[in-house]
Amino acid sequence: MSETVLLKERRERIAILTMNRPDKLNALNKELQDSIIEACQEIRNDDDVWAVVLTGNGRGFSSGADLSGGRLPGSEEPITRQARLDVYGWVGNLSTAIYRTIDKPIIAAVNGVAAGAGMSVACACDMRVGSENSRFKVVFIERSLSPDTGLSFFLPRIVGYGRACDLVYTSRFVEADEAYRIGLLDRLVPADKLIDEAVELANQIAFWPPVAMQSTKRVLQQSMESSFEEQLVNEHWGLAQARRAPHDVQESGASFMERRPPRFTGQ
Repeated sequence: MSETVLLKERRERIAILTMNRPDKLNALNKELQDSIIEACQEIRNDDDVWAVVLTGNGRGFSSGADLSGGRLPGSEEPITRQARLDVYGWVGNLSTAIYRTIDKPIIAAVNGVAAGAGMSVACACDMRVGSENSRFKVVFIERSLSPDTGLSFFLPRIVGYGRACDLVYTSRFVEADEAYRIGLLDRLVPADKLIDEAVELANQIAFWPPVAMQSTKRVLQQSMESSFEEQLVNEHWGLAQARRAPHDVQESGASFMERRPPRFTGQ
């Protein structure tokens, strides 16, 4: 490996993951995909990380799957389109790692174009912060494909069914202002402040008790797949999980009674 395709940084309780293939607009090859999946598991196992920011280096967030050339591992045969999809595992593995494996809030800082599987990655995150440089494009229909990497699950839940159909069927560019208007972006900030603003949002989230936050994330995810009655059961489970940190439970009450800012530890 001649270059680190995923950069990792820590700012106190915040983990920052930066896709680092700027010459390819951070196109997702197998090495980058595997690195993201591995980092997601590392973050899940690290109790000192309370929130995550995912972004791209250079002009793009991610232009999608890197389907440019290459050969199958251990083979002299060129990788066909179907072989690329199979060996890279686009359908499921990457979106599952971001959406399910990471049990802490994750924010996509969309620094440029997010297209195809790159758009799916951004949508797999809990929130998206963008700037005037942010652009989205579904792409799949242009490649005679239907959406993958979770986009068909995430996009209708983010922007609604009709708007999702519009973006998927037309494969048009969605510029930053429209993306913010339809909810594809949750925050729109100046480009030169994008990472700082995303980290500040992550810090606001990381101020609160982390065990309760993990439970909250899971309950919100379950709400997108459950009936009302099922969600009441999920909430009951979530409340029990949220109180697995006795210090933070006591601290929440003590700080309120003493009229001071709480000091949560995750314990």
